[in-house]
Amino acid sequence: MKLVFLAPLLLSINLLNAQDNYEIQVYGAPTQAKNSTIFELHSNFTFDGEKNIVENVRPTHHATHETLEITTGITDNFEIGVYLFTNITPGYGFEIVGTHIRPRISAPESWKLPVGLSFSAELGLQKSVYSTDNWSLELRPIIDKQWDKLYVALNPTFSVSLVSDFNSKVPVFQPNIKVAYSFFKKVNLGIEYYGATGYVNESQPINNQAHAIYFAYDMMGSNDWELNFGVGLGLTEATDKLVGKVILGRKINWKKTK
Repeated sequence: MKLVFLAPLLLSINLLNAQDNYEIQVYGAPTQAKNSTIFELHSNFTFDGEKNIVENVRPTHHATHETLEITTGITDNFEIGVYLFTNITPGYGFEIVGTHIRPRISAPESWKLPVGLSFSAELGLQKSVYSTDNWSLELRPIIDKQWDKLYVALNPTFSVSLVSDFNSKVPVFQPNIKVAYSFFKKVNLGIEYYGATGYVNESQPINNQAHAIYFAYDMMGSNDWELNFGVGLGLTEATDKLVGKVILGRKINWKKTK
């Protein structure tokens, strides 16, 4: 009975978002530097997740998600990222889930804004056994700010189903927040929040919403490498209860600077 009650909300949310354990990341405002590329591998494992098939969508319990993200800086404030999503679930084996493309633009430094500001639009498709949203669009404003050792980033995200078994084009609100502090010279420790509150025009009971808190580590001070890992706890019935994540990135400059 619980699955029948939760299905309309769970499947209205794009299954390739942070709450569903593929790309678990709160974005910072800066775009990738011009003439450079970062290759990122998102490795996530769901220790305690959904154990049943819901509306023909496969369970997440003990699923391993490997996502390759490649982002290239085109200009000083414009980048393009592409994704390849894969899944390994006991009983189903390895499968390619889908692909996305994500252009992003940031506010120029000449604007002298008091905060970092950028905007991304992510378009993609995914297999119906992993999501009822076969085509989806994610609109993500990004705001961040650094105060000495304290860093805060806000991603008030909206996900839209373009082709879906539910045929709903109403955006789903998915707020993401990161708060981190540099306790050591090259170490940031922080908390990341990922939510999905339902359709913007329809209030949902709190237990039907997705809410997760991650305790995260970020490596700082490297121009070539990126490392983020954390453990996430689901706070509601609609959220996977325990997820581990690792993001490993390698930056390459295609044009040598003097």
